Amino acid sequence: MTVDSYGFDTRAIHAGQEPDPRTGAVVPPIYQTSTYAQDAVGAPRLGYEYSRSGNPTRDALQECLAAIEGGQRGLAFASGLAAEDTLLRTVCRPGDHVVIPNDAYGGTFRLFSKVAERWGLAWTAAPLDDIDAVRAAFRPGHTRLIWSETPTNPLLNVNDIALLAGLAHEYDAMLAVDNTFASPYLQQPIALGADVVIHSTTKYLGGHSDVVGGALVTADAGLGDELAFHQNAMGAVNGPFDAWLTLRGIKTLGVRMDRHCDNAERIAGYLSEHPAVSEVLYPGLETHRGHDVAAKQMSRFGGMVSFRAAGGPEQAVAVCNRAKLFVLAESLGGVESLIEHPGQMTHLSAAGSALEVPADLVRLSVGIETVDDLLADLEQALG
Repeated sequence: MTVDSYGFDTRAIHAGQEPDPRTGAVVPPIYQTSTYAQDAVGAPRLGYEYSRSGNPTRDALQECLAAIEGGQRGLAFASGLAAEDTLLRTVCRPGDHVVIPNDAYGGTFRLFSKVAERWGLAWTAAPLDDIDAVRAAFRPGHTRLIWSETPTNPLLNVNDIALLAGLAHEYDAMLAVDNTFASPYLQQPIALGADVVIHSTTKYLGGHSDVVGGALVTADAGLGDELAFHQNAMGAVNGPFDAWLTLRGIKTLGVRMDRHCDNAERIAGYLSEHPAVSEVLYPGLETHRGHDVAAKQMSRFGGMVSFRAAGGPEQAVAVCNRAKLFVLAESLGGVESLIEHPGQMTHLSAAGSALEVPADLVRLSVGIETVDDLLADLEQALG
């Protein structure tokens, strides 16, 4: 049997992680080295010469990433934004144009508006769940990329990946999908037509709030080779210990995501009936406008839940400050539950722009704790 023929959890545990041939170690070693002895001038052993260019621990992670996303090439980076920047500078040139979500992650918005724009890359924000609006935002001959998040951060809007892929390819453009919120366990963008998948591996893939990293996985081997050249040339790679930690997290991704989903579904249902909550944003609710699309392209609906406080911005902040078991912190996807106020935390960079998030919004990263304890904490925090 080939790796591709195995189920998801088998791939997550075994892809790129054969026992060490010298010692039989079941877990891939951490090759904590910067350089490698060469057998002769111009003859590096197994192709390894310098750890920016290649490292066996990182290679194991990259092989695993490709296997769990169903792609041809996986590449690991020092952070999700490092992966994003490498992708943009590989596939775009000054004068090109990108369509981005009108509710993109704040760090992504900052990368486009404060960094890539100065480099000569134009961008337009559009609601990607409205295909007519996306088509209207296109600049034929200049639009190189549709940049999708689904579900989006933090408003949890859902984009139809297959529909966006068809539109992008109609204009000889590409579709990139940030799959961080869903994870490869719940959603496979490449199988739906995406050209490249983006991850902050800091989140669900690492899963334990102890490592920062990013990843790109490509549908096409040629694009993977181009990205690998830029990965080496730009140098924003992750270290071997970070790669090892991420591999360790991926092994339990499936079982963790099942619990994240179980808990999030209970919490979304509870919040939807609470008088202190005016709106719950969760694709698993039938009232969510993207529910049908999410049901079509996701196996379940994820562990992220956002809601709007009926008492307005002051209440939203107060809820965040009163939470005890939900830790007040940025980031997401770890085994512990987190709560945050996006407007003043993760999405502060979008303040005053068209991507500004509502001031009464609270975002939850629902962990894998006993769900009754989480519900009790929300009950006291909501007052």
